[in-house]
Amino acid sequence: MQQVSRTREYQHVEWKESWRDEYQKWICGFANADGGILEIGRDDRGRVVGVDDAVRLLVDIPNKVRDILGILVDVNLFEENGKEFVQIGVGAYPNPISYKGEYYYRSGSTNQMLKGAALDRFLLRKHGRTWDSAPLPGPTVADLDAGALKRFRGLARNSQRLPDAILEQPDQDLLEKLHLVEGHYLTRAAALMFHPEPQRFFTGAFLKIGYFETNVDLRYQDEVAGDLIFQVNQALEVLKTTYLRAWISYEGLQRIESWPVPMPALREAVLNAVVHKDYAIGAPIQISVYPDKLLIWNPGELPPNWTVEKLLSKHASIPFNPDVASVFVRAGMIESWGRGIERLLEACQEAHTPARNCATSIPPCGWSFGFYPNTRCPPSQKSPGKLPGKLSGSCWRLRGE
Repeated sequence: MQQVSRTREYQHVEWKESWRDEYQKWICGFANADGGILEIGRDDRGRVVGVDDAVRLLVDIPNKVRDILGILVDVNLFEENGKEFVQIGVGAYPNPISYKGEYYYRSGSTNQMLKGAALDRFLLRKHGRTWDSAPLPGPTVADLDAGALKRFRGLARNSQRLPDAILEQPDQDLLEKLHLVEGHYLTRAAALMFHPEPQRFFTGAFLKIGYFETNVDLRYQDEVAGDLIFQVNQALEVLKTTYLRAWISYEGLQRIESWPVPMPALREAVLNAVVHKDYAIGAPIQISVYPDKLLIWNPGELPPNWTVEKLLSKHASIPFNPDVASVFVRAGMIESWGRGIERLLEACQEAHTPARNCATSIPPCGWSFGFYPNTRCPPSQKSPGKLPGKLSGSCWRLRGE
């Protein structure tokens, strides 16, 4: 192990002035993340202050870590400016490591205790699984929406991304081919994609759309529920018929409709939000429409070690919900090349809308679309009612408070 020359703590380095047994939480966090170095005998500015009884620590620390965490660490003694400090090197472990039954994870310069949905995702990932691939006790194939399965077959047949021989098989066999069955259970992805009421199992599995005059002045809102393919199609229909107004112009005898947001870009943004949402979180996807902009907020997170800059550049496809994404791919609604964001930005450029106004990323997961000056949207006067193209699921209007 080599000495680390840094002026501040960061993802892989932590400093402590003296040793305390509870600092094994930090070792646990490094082991569950990408590994790192814990140095004993440095203050929070990185200055060596020395450590008492360093020789004893060289024996105690490895033994305590082995007995409590069940892992091996490198413990070495160094000297700087005539003062000794102890360096503990921690490797990244493929299996989950706990400290007295609690799981910690190093993120940035913080050590976080994992709970709830975050702990669920962490344990699944450490075992090579994803959240949407986990089995879901309760629903059966008979509980799924026959109409949703029929529509998927039609979309997949048109996209030619599944052979007809597979599409003609019974529902059980089709779901197995889509990897939506785990033993005797359907997976969470199966319920999201084909159950008529996925909200019964996942509280936030719906979209909420609202019109705001200001951040605090909500005029009206709609909620869209049902299987995820329905949610995407219906949300776009609701936005076009109720929340957005096209600017109409003419080129000769041809009528031209210019939407405040380029429709291909809006489609990609809604698809991105639905496919990559963290459905373990109880909050729904929220689409907020203002007179001069549209915001999409998606409860989710970027892949580990990704930045917004990487998201906006050329990147591989790493879906948050791989099994959900696979169904959308087979249906021909998305690709599997990580090009969705690129197509979104291209649509904004083709519409001659400045990218800074059209698609600005909102960390961690969201999009903001600015409107053309001549297509700003006043509150729609359209009366709520049944919208064209509705096949299943539900959409209902709520009065703003």
